[in-house]
Amino acid sequence: MALPATVNDATAGAAHATPPAPGAAARRPASRLLPRLLLAPAVTSLLLWMIVPLAMTIYFSLVRYNLMQPGAHPFIGLRNFEFFVTDGAFVPAVMNTLMLLGSVIAITVVAGIGLALLINDPFPGQAVVRILLISPFFVMPSVNALMWKNMMMHPIYGVLAQLMRAVGLTPIDWLASYPLLAITLMIAWQWLPFACLIFITALQSMDREQLEAARMDGATYLQQVRYLYLPHLARPAAVVIMIEMIFLMSVFAEIFTTTGGGPGYASTNVAFLIFSQALLNFDVGVASAGGLFAVLLANIAAVFLIRMIGKNLES
Repeated sequence: MALPATVNDATAGAAHATPPAPGAAARRPASRLLPRLLLAPAVTSLLLWMIVPLAMTIYFSLVRYNLMQPGAHPFIGLRNFEFFVTDGAFVPAVMNTLMLLGSVIAITVVAGIGLALLINDPFPGQAVVRILLISPFFVMPSVNALMWKNMMMHPIYGVLAQLMRAVGLTPIDWLASYPLLAITLMIAWQWLPFACLIFITALQSMDREQLEAARMDGATYLQQVRYLYLPHLARPAAVVIMIEMIFLMSVFAEIFTTTGGGPGYASTNVAFLIFSQALLNFDVGVASAGGLFAVLLANIAAVFLIRMIGKNLES
């Protein structure tokens, strides 16, 4: 019985198929090995760049290492951690760090969305306004702190003092009376352009036909904001929160330049407390223990972000 033409063609093709070259199988592992060998120096350098400082920090945190007492560095276990945690500034520093983090993120997200919605529609001078909104993000933290300290919040010739005198109020020494609030305003002013830029970019990708349909159906602007704009900005808001939380954990320049962590511990955060232990008390061991605590705090925040905000990114 004759086989179908398709079966004959398949059989003939299989019979005349060229067998793989003897060295083809050997060349495949070699082709995979070459890129890995080329990447090995860069990957090794990156690992050493991360692992060596971490290993040194762990070592210093387990020994008595004070720059004022050179010599032997005996192993003392977890006593550096105990000293750091039982320090009188530890609890205020942790609370100030969390309050600073939450306040700045809340201000930048809410105000960033508001500004993005305000300048979203075309108007004369829109490009200039956007440039002015973004420019504070490029100011160095120390310059930002000095500007707010001497030009805005100075109790005698600051802008806020002049405005309060103009309406018959007594000027406030912000850095002495409300130090944490003053630092929060400084940092929020600098990070607000970043959040605003992310939200403006996200608004440009909205479906204009959907917005026009909502307007034709009689939806008010507040209803459009609630049901169209805010759901669309949820994922950009998650990105803003994640990036700001990473960078705001290490706020230092504003505190060092303005209040020095005071009055008392009113504006001391974890980063400034570690600096105080390392360079003011010359205790490298306790400062290393504080650095590892900061790493632990950052990891806890990362887990929180992954569980609470990561779901929004996947949806």
